[in-house]
Amino acid sequence: MITADELTTRFTYHQPQGTQPQRYEHLRRRALEFAREMLLATPESREQSLALTALEEAVMWANAGIARREDAIAQ
Repeated sequence: MITADELTTRFTYHQPQGTQPQRYEHLRRRALEFAREMLLATPESREQSLALTALEEAVMWANAGIARREDAIAQ
């Protein structure tokens, strides 16, 4: 069951703290490198598009985990 606190965590802005901005950027940079490799290694196709979308989602969720869960632990 999703609690009211969990909803607040999911739908509240989390101000970056400490090294978080650098880690967000590190993940984005590495994902960009991998995305470029995918473009070179795969034919233009629906599958390529889905792979790139999944990579975008992975970065987004990783960064959300940093923002949401570290913020919750610090409180």
